Amino acid sequence: MKEVLADHPEADHPAADPSDPSDPSVSTGPGTDGPAIWTRNFRFYFTARSAGLLSFAMLPVAVSAGLLSAGYGVSIAGYAMAFLVGPFAGLVLFGGVLADRFTARRMMIFADLANLTAHVLLALLFFHGIDHLWQLYAMLVIAGVANAMFQPGASSTVPLVSRDVQGANGVLRTSEALTALGGPALAGLLVGFGSTGWVMVIAAVAYATSAVCLFALRLGKVPAPPAGESLWRNLVGGWYEFRSRSWLWGVIVIWMFFAVFSWGPQLSLAAGVIVPEHGATAFGLLNCAFGAGTVAGGLLAIRFKPEHPLAAGAVAMLAYPLYPLGIVLGWPVWLLAAAQVAVGVGITIWGVMWATSVQTQVPGEALNRVHAYEVAGSVGMFPIGSALAGPAVGAFGTDSVLLVGVVVALLTATALLLTRPIRTLRRLPDRA
Repeated sequence: MKEVLADHPEADHPAADPSDPSDPSVSTGPGTDGPAIWTRNFRFYFTARSAGLLSFAMLPVAVSAGLLSAGYGVSIAGYAMAFLVGPFAGLVLFGGVLADRFTARRMMIFADLANLTAHVLLALLFFHGIDHLWQLYAMLVIAGVANAMFQPGASSTVPLVSRDVQGANGVLRTSEALTALGGPALAGLLVGFGSTGWVMVIAAVAYATSAVCLFALRLGKVPAPPAGESLWRNLVGGWYEFRSRSWLWGVIVIWMFFAVFSWGPQLSLAAGVIVPEHGATAFGLLNCAFGAGTVAGGLLAIRFKPEHPLAAGAVAMLAYPLYPLGIVLGWPVWLLAAAQVAVGVGITIWGVMWATSVQTQVPGEALNRVHAYEVAGSVGMFPIGSALAGPAVGAFGTDSVLLVGVVVALLTATALLLTRPIRTLRRLPDRA
């Protein structure tokens, strides 16, 4: 792996001197005798990531509920989410290139400061009252762009702060699951008391915390592409790195079909069936059951280290069809909740195995750009599946669309297991 230090923005943090016991990075950084996961750097990174994830989980609920409470319609709330998600999907590729050029840490700090500014202005907007919707949309665009600049570095930093990359990913997925449960609940509670502005204040404080913790990281040498290359050349180089690994692009191609025909439509279809039959409370409990499953899956993935991680993750994905199948078959709520726990465990194990494989198999100087291509190719297809759910239900019926999702989910796991480069990819040992 090529490491470029000279003329690189991160060069203000020189590599640790192993002979200097006073250097805090000597005993805590990857590749030393310190802890495999909870290094000094990882503690700061974990705090930063958890704070950012909490803010990210609160924003959609706070904005949507705040707009509806202020008398705006569902369409306005939908437009607001489009202004948040659209810039992320469109700019995440450039986020990967910029993270390589200016280092991931600096790009993430810049993104946190942009999000801090946007959320302070959103707080003022909701406290004062929204006079012009374009002001709200502009702040959401800033937040979406900031998230696109942050995301590539969030993946590539993990191998730099912990020797046990899979264990670190398991811890981070557990934190993600907890913030995904707690963030919307906290936002909904505050909005219910008419305090949407205070949600934005809490989010702004969280982003400030994240920026401070990321500033405290000491990463030493940071892998980077050769200096002097153009932005376009960096982007093309990332594409070649992505294309050269058949297991990598093979997973993304398979996942694109899964996102359009199974993952994308499921949330809205499940709500359309469960809320009328069992009530909104039951639907909320089912989502909590999924969250509990993701927490359990993250904890399990910290220790479960199979020789062939993607094959093990594909087997875990076989749990995914249980929930939509249960909806079609009319299972009671308690059984659907059990299915959601199993789905949460399975999809989290897959997520940890996938993230660890990408972070350990792809050279560090290309990881930001490769991760950006990965996100654009997989997550970018989710809105398409979600948008097609309504017309598909109108043409074929809810049960038929859910059954298609069941079949596609089974075919997804099967395709992952049958594709030899994916099935046979070996786990790299933890760094000693």
